[in-house]
Amino acid sequence: MDIVRNKAWRKFKAKVKSRKNGETREKQWIAEKNWKLMYTRGEKLRRATQLGIDYPKKTVRQTLDNEQPLDEDK
Repeated sequence: MDIVRNKAWRKFKAKVKSRKNGETREKQWIAEKNWKLMYTRGEKLRRATQLGIDYPKKTVRQTLDNEQPLDEDK
């Protein structure tokens, strides 16, 4: 029995192998969903922007300090 391995066969095999490798890479890394298990500040900032929450949380005092001072002269 003669096995024909031409250019089309090689392209097909390359595509099959690339699909297999791609799936394993995606399955290896899964974004952390538990906030307590995120260690670095950068990870928390990135995740907070995805979730649409403010991080780090600002206290009332910090918010008031950032406000523009009132002009009492006028």
